[in-house]
Amino acid sequence: MGKMWSGRFSENASTLLDEFNASLNFDKKLYQYDILGSMAHAKMLGCQGILTDEEVNSIINGLEKVRCEIESGDFEFNISDEDIHMAIEKRLTELIGDAGKKLHTARSRNDQVALDFRLYVQDHNKTIRKLILNLIETLISVADKNKETLLPGMTHLQHAQPINFGYHMMAYASMLKRDYERFESSYKRNNLSPIGCAALAGTPHPIDRNATAKELGFDAPTLNCLDTVSDRDFALEMLFNIATMMMHISRLSEELIIWSSSEFGFITLSDAYSTGSSIMPQKKNPDVPELLRGKTGRTFGNLISLLTVMKGLPLAYNKDMQEDKEGTFDSVETAEISLTILNEVIKTMQVNKDKMEKACMVGHLSATDLADYLVEKCSIPFREAHFITGRAVALAEQKKCDLSELSAQDLQSIDERINDDVTDYLSIRYSMNARNSQGGTATSKTAEQIEYLKSWIQSIK
Repeated sequence: MGKMWSGRFSENASTLLDEFNASLNFDKKLYQYDILGSMAHAKMLGCQGILTDEEVNSIINGLEKVRCEIESGDFEFNISDEDIHMAIEKRLTELIGDAGKKLHTARSRNDQVALDFRLYVQDHNKTIRKLILNLIETLISVADKNKETLLPGMTHLQHAQPINFGYHMMAYASMLKRDYERFESSYKRNNLSPIGCAALAGTPHPIDRNATAKELGFDAPTLNCLDTVSDRDFALEMLFNIATMMMHISRLSEELIIWSSSEFGFITLSDAYSTGSSIMPQKKNPDVPELLRGKTGRTFGNLISLLTVMKGLPLAYNKDMQEDKEGTFDSVETAEISLTILNEVIKTMQVNKDKMEKACMVGHLSATDLADYLVEKCSIPFREAHFITGRAVALAEQKKCDLSELSAQDLQSIDERINDDVTDYLSIRYSMNARNSQGGTATSKTAEQIEYLKSWIQSIK
């Protein structure tokens, strides 16, 4: 049997063209969506009187057989069929005869592929959102257990101010909440049905696009057919959302790598999610976060690749757009496995509280508290207070101790306006809990953030 579009051609396509032109090797992932779309299209054609009830039933039963063949491994994928749409339609026609040839009435491969691909993206959007929520819940659980666990908060990767480890985990939970909301927004914006747009201009057949939209779970049909068959914004949004989420995952992964090093020792990763060295038997490598950090780059590349494909295309469909799927499939699969394994890494890691607290005694983390104390309790202008605090840090360095370990007498030797109660304000735990403004690191404020995100998750579920 020749190609379904070969009527106008006098020569057969070369084998080289078949290999170069075909997308079947990767778009066969869309088989279930193609079958769903074809079933909905057939039902609509039947309701509109374009197909008989007998033809509709024959098509649906035939498509079910095709689905079973694909899932059982009995379906023969032939590169000459070009894509999954032609492969399924060809097999359907072999199974049921002329009724199969009528299925393509009032549609084109242009709106068919737009439908299948959109269904794929929307389906995996829901999966990714569920995985994000799972990871947020794990971060919340770790945060809840560690809202009093002292940790050196850093800027420039230098010790800055004392925070609690739960607060740090909540920072990543907040990032992931934004990621969830981006996916949710994209889903709502793109939940429109392309089927019925045909090649680019609609169809003269009396179709009902609202019926197919409803059957397939869309909110409505798309507005403009010319735009619809050339639109890949839904895929670009998916790629952007994944790239942004993976950037957040990479940042967390970087910290897990640093924290698990001998120099820090803040956490210990589970043996189940670590690897060893082929030559150094003592090694325990944080390969999972390293791979997560590395895989982030490929999701960036997939986004840039599709943006580059789309940037110069005239309306409507162009064959360049066949390059939309492999990168999207790759990013989706990368996102789903990354969220799943990171969730397990966080669940199973050990938090070394003593190491974290000991690290808080390095770097004079309560220096800002001394400056604030001088302003509030001693009525010293901030710039002068900043200078005095710098001298106090220098004194602590000279004594080889932390600023929080200086006595009131030590500090009064720098400036006699300092009161005897100054040491109460310099303890690391006091410093952490003093930051009790909204969104701050105080244990009470960390607890508020935890409760807020717990309520948000419940509102979604």
